[in-house]
Amino acid sequence: MVQRVIVFIFVVVFGIATAFGKTYTYTYPMACGNLWPAVKDTLANQDEYAKVAVDEAKTTAEYQPKHSVHVDITGTVLQRMNHVTLVPKGTGCEMEVVSNWSGWGHEDQGDFKKRVDETLVKAKAPGEPAKPAAVAGAKPAGPGE
Repeated sequence: MVQRVIVFIFVVVFGIATAFGKTYTYTYPMACGNLWPAVKDTLANQDEYAKVAVDEAKTTAEYQPKHSVHVDITGTVLQRMNHVTLVPKGTGCEMEVVSNWSGWGHEDQGDFKKRVDETLVKAKAPGEPAKPAAVAGAKPAGPGE
């Protein structure tokens, strides 16, 4: 009986502790308007992200990472929405990622940043035209814009 009570308390305390996400901040030397398409392109990867909701006006999004395997039951049970917000800082941009899970086999905020960085590199690759994220009602930029 005592063991069950101890296990129950541990599960409750661990559940409460993981219910609140931690904010990770990454600074980029570019305007948020240039970073936002890379964030949206990253979240458009349906193999990596689900339940994506984007707020264009606030340059923020919430999403749920897809994990192929959870090492522990808490990763499956406690899966919550993550959030990303872009905040202008002078001539640069801060990307704030609120991640609710980082543990064995997953580091959601680090994986997201890595994918955004890879998207930025692909957009700058020589010989390949940059592919902007599709925005409803937006027209593609012309030469010199």
